[in-house]
Amino acid sequence: MIQPQTHLNVADNSGARELMCIRIIGASNRRYAHIGDVIVAVIKEAVPNMPLERSEVVRAVIVRTCKELKRDNGMIIQYDDNAAVVIDQEGNPKGTRVFGAIARELRQLNFTKIVSLAPEGYKKRDTFCCSNRSGKSYSYSSGSRYATSRGHDKRSRSRKRRSITSYS
Repeated sequence: MIQPQTHLNVADNSGARELMCIRIIGASNRRYAHIGDVIVAVIKEAVPNMPLERSEVVRAVIVRTCKELKRDNGMIIQYDDNAAVVIDQEGNPKGTRVFGAIARELRQLNFTKIVSLAPEGYKKRDTFCCSNRSGKSYSYSSGSRYATSRGHDKRSRSRKRRSITSYS
């Protein structure tokens, strides 16, 4: 949950290092922004000799939040930091590379250019845990240190309590 005055890391090589949210694009009274939302931000810290400078007002799309993201299948994704990618008016990223884990939800929100710039392992699958019908729990990971998983749906939780859990 990103609100005005929230500091975010920059997940691309556009020249900015840290942003501060000053407005959430959308309805006039939106209080919080989540993954995939566009914000107006000011650059608080920038790399020297780059096109973007400190105190410049830019648009950015949020790609990671510390607040959990709940998917329709019951999976809950949580990242270690709040991060955004600087974009232009058309929604294209200003940088040429994107660093760290990127959620799949950005593809559905027509930020396909950002998803295509992300490292190969991150855009295919996130870190999550699941359990099969026999009650064994398996953990899959894309190798990201950013994405972690919390919780399961109620049925798999009760199944886990009744049986011995093994990790592969």
